[in-house]
Amino acid sequence: MLVNADFHVHSCFSMASSKDMLIKNMAPKSKLKGLKLLGTGDAFHPGWLDIIEETTTYSGDGIYSVEDMDFVLTTEVEAKHRIHHLIIIPDIDIARELSDKLPSRNKAIDGRPKTNLDGAQLLDLVKDYDCLIGPAHAFTPWTGMYKSYDSIYDCYDKKPDFVELGLSADTFMADCVSELKDFPFLTNSDAHSPWPHRLGREFNQIELMDISYSSIKHAIQHRDIKANYGLIPNLGKYHMTACTKCYKLIDPVFAKENKMRCSCGGTIKKGVDFRISEIADYNEPRHPGFRPKYVHLMPLAEIISTILDKGVTTKTVQGRWQKLIDSFGSEIDVLINVPLEDIENVDLEIAPAIDAFRNKSVDVIPGGGGKYGQISFDKVLKKPEKPKVITLDNF
Repeated sequence: MLVNADFHVHSCFSMASSKDMLIKNMAPKSKLKGLKLLGTGDAFHPGWLDIIEETTTYSGDGIYSVEDMDFVLTTEVEAKHRIHHLIIIPDIDIARELSDKLPSRNKAIDGRPKTNLDGAQLLDLVKDYDCLIGPAHAFTPWTGMYKSYDSIYDCYDKKPDFVELGLSADTFMADCVSELKDFPFLTNSDAHSPWPHRLGREFNQIELMDISYSSIKHAIQHRDIKANYGLIPNLGKYHMTACTKCYKLIDPVFAKENKMRCSCGGTIKKGVDFRISEIADYNEPRHPGFRPKYVHLMPLAEIISTILDKGVTTKTVQGRWQKLIDSFGSEIDVLINVPLEDIENVDLEIAPAIDAFRNKSVDVIPGGGGKYGQISFDKVLKKPEKPKVITLDNF
């Protein structure tokens, strides 16, 4: 069976996460999104595990279910060098035992525990319990694995199970790095709130024999990811090299020459785009035969918000979003599968923007330095010319 899955989210116990990030909220919102399988996030936090046990039904083989939504235990761990690792866990008993064994001072406080273990030590620890592990948002400049290592094997000593690309990278960028040719790529949301424009903003279409941990493990290890769906990388807030204070996009060579300091006094952060160019072996991606398609998406509410020039959580935007969901069932179907003429019959103003994504005809003002990029539908909707991007030329 083909399943839409998002393996990387956080609970209400993680820093900077919404207090509404609870199973009772995540389940119905995920269904509206069009997901069938969701990671729990934060599965080394004792309090979160208690909530999972109290609010779900154990379906067996590592799956916890509520309201026809299935969850698998996952967590993100911040290890040595502030590198983040994503772990998929067989069941709650193993999660509790690993939590007890993980050397960490904050695991009972923060849903994302910190440990002094390095990647190799963490891999060895969780592999003793049949977990799956790989680098989370592997290329991001603050906590991605490639910020500290030029090779994934330098981090783990041996081969992990997958590579999570992160919001600022995609298959076309990652497949310029030759050592990744044997890895399945995961695209996950890293959501900190249960809004559908956060949950599943990146997701995987994965072939499973059934909904079970064993099947998830088999699919990842046998590279049965059938499609990756995610943001246009330029929209990622760390895609381009930029100042973390004023968000100017700055030429990376110029930034190095100026010791990563901006003229405004802020710190310049190396972008994912430039970091990949430093470790790339090819100028163009070389996709291995098993590599699935990568489809660029943008959350439907954010498309509506951009078109209407109103906040994504306003009643106006949410009302237009809900009308489309009521008409067609799920956001993913609206974005990918529903015929355009059917969307036009429900919302003639939004349909051209959805069509622009499907036809890859949108413009993006790239993000960097911690600021998300911006989409422009000017050509599609014939609006005034978009604002000029700040670059090195007008630094």
